[in-house]
Amino acid sequence: MGFNDLLEIVGGLGRFQVINTTVLLIPMLFLACHNFLQNFSAAIPTHRCWIPGVDNSTITYNQSHLAAFIPLDEDQNAKSCMRFTNLKPFSWTNGTLKKDKEVCKDGWVYDRSVFSSTIVTEWDLVCNHRKMRQVAQSIYMAGVLAGAFVLGSLSDRFGRKAILTSSCLTMAVSGTCAAFLPSFVTYCFFRCLGGMALSGIVLNTISLNLEWTAPKGRTLVGTLFAYGFTCGQLILAGIAYGIRDWRWLQFSVSAPYYIFFLTSWCVPESARWLIINGRTHQALRNLQRVAWINGKREEGEKLSEKILISHMQSELNNMKQAHSPLDLFRTAGMRKVTICLMLVWFSTSFVFYGIGMDLQNFGVDIFLLQFVFGCIDLPSKLAGAIVMSCIGRRVTQAASLMLAGVAVLCNAFIPKEMRMARLVLAVLGKGSVASSFCCAYIYSSELFPTVIRQSGMGVVGMKARLGSLVAPLVLMLSEISPLFPPAIYGVAAIISGTAAIFLSETSNQQLPDTIEEVEAR
Repeated sequence: MGFNDLLEIVGGLGRFQVINTTVLLIPMLFLACHNFLQNFSAAIPTHRCWIPGVDNSTITYNQSHLAAFIPLDEDQNAKSCMRFTNLKPFSWTNGTLKKDKEVCKDGWVYDRSVFSSTIVTEWDLVCNHRKMRQVAQSIYMAGVLAGAFVLGSLSDRFGRKAILTSSCLTMAVSGTCAAFLPSFVTYCFFRCLGGMALSGIVLNTISLNLEWTAPKGRTLVGTLFAYGFTCGQLILAGIAYGIRDWRWLQFSVSAPYYIFFLTSWCVPESARWLIINGRTHQALRNLQRVAWINGKREEGEKLSEKILISHMQSELNNMKQAHSPLDLFRTAGMRKVTICLMLVWFSTSFVFYGIGMDLQNFGVDIFLLQFVFGCIDLPSKLAGAIVMSCIGRRVTQAASLMLAGVAVLCNAFIPKEMRMARLVLAVLGKGSVASSFCCAYIYSSELFPTVIRQSGMGVVGMKARLGSLVAPLVLMLSEISPLFPPAIYGVAAIISGTAAIFLSETSNQQLPDTIEEVEAR
């Protein structure tokens, strides 16, 4: 007997699961908005140096006038970070202007035809300060990493619902503060808090969904969870298209969490967690409430605290056995599984955010590209699920990573003028890595034994967060050569795809419960 038997008694796939899953997954729609928000809030518009005496006057000037003040590139466009020295208004009429160059000293003029305001135009994050926009995204991802490390253990101690509720409130408040406080430092600080809150929402949404759903329904719930994140990318494209000011865009994707904070109080705490932590009376009330909603009121009334404890006795005994994350590396079999999965998760997240956070580089309408990148995840995750069922986990994991790596690597050597070819390869790479993400969640949970499954998922999850943190920093290497970022992303994916070949196949096999079972494979 176990908790799954209790779920079957009160209804493991009924009206309650539909309501509970809906309430929990709606906030997921806006999490992807926060992850990819800087594609729009930190977009870099066309810019040039401010020209004293001209830009503060009412005189209209054209491109030929700019040639007297600002050097032009080979396409006859004004350079972004240089101007001529000894500037004098209207000096193009006498032809005596000195042609020495200097960096912009009086600020910049921005093209506001696409975005009325971004953090780049707000704090002049261009030229020598251009890297700060990537630093801001990495600080946000560092918050996601810290949240996964801290809030995961706190949810085991204080409960899934308490951390979910507090994370929703933190996301709402931190997003509002990031939108309206005046300095770049405060923006980065509250974005970091928002990243931590995102981890709290994700971790506890998964736990509360799966722990209230019968095993035969968990695949469907897991798929809906993945599609919630995908749909969020589509929502972001629409919101960003309608709101071109970064402050109101930031607020618009954060404000719904005030509502989600209130709706999260309706979600019952995990009965499994309550029983394990000795709160059987509250667990009994929650199970009886679920039974009533699912039309099994009589079955719920027959339950008692003694019955709950008897069903959970084996799990309570397993909790008493001493296991630690070090068990992931003690034996040869576990060490191979853990290291290979760490590479898979790091590279999957690394490439996913490397491609997704550099939309301006493709020279295509950024709103359309965000929508396309979101749409490609829909068939990619479905295809990944089908291939996993027909061919197996190992081939799917290895092939999806290798295909993504090859697509991204080829993109490094295609000229920017061939926009359609670059876009096709980028979409192929993004779709392949989305399929890799879908496979990694299932494959990893089937490879780790029950006694240390949560520890294993926590370790590989942290590697994924590390990959998302490093991905924006790698984009800085484009200042040295535009070949570096896609080459690094591509090689990392190919290496990790190769590592996945050395893992065991788990399709249609029983889940391992002990480390000894993993070693026996």
